[in-house]
Amino acid sequence: MSSFSTGPEDANAEKIAGDRRSDRRYDIALDLRWKVIRRRRVLDAGTGTTLDLSSGGILFETDRQLPQGLNVELSISWPVLLHNVAPLQLVVTGRIVRASGRRTAVRMMQHEFRTAKQPAERTTLSSPRSSSPMMANPRNPNLGKLQ
Repeated sequence: MSSFSTGPEDANAEKIAGDRRSDRRYDIALDLRWKVIRRRRVLDAGTGTTLDLSSGGILFETDRQLPQGLNVELSISWPVLLHNVAPLQLVVTGRIVRASGRRTAVRMMQHEFRTAKQPAERTTLSSPRSSSPMMANPRNPNLGKLQ
């Protein structure tokens, strides 16, 4: 018989001795923008980087310590494109439950994925007016005509 046990008492002992959070955490560094909000007013805003995240919370690093107990909105640049085309943002609202130095822990209250704004040069190149040489420009009737 093996000296390793996989019974429920071992799982409980491991949980007590180690990480007590119920949600699995994923170490991932993603760019984010944050806004500290109180009574629907933005008190402070800045940028940072996620250190880890789970379905229940996010730990991130920023350039200053944020006030514990206040609400925060995070806009996180997601590393996967929607339909391999559109950039995504994970938008999270939550409460700052711990802040120590540059690190801030947020308990997630709500989250949703939104499509992110694309850079100006990218949207200009993909606009219908400029995407086809057959389409005429009303300001310059010769533009878009085949030579």
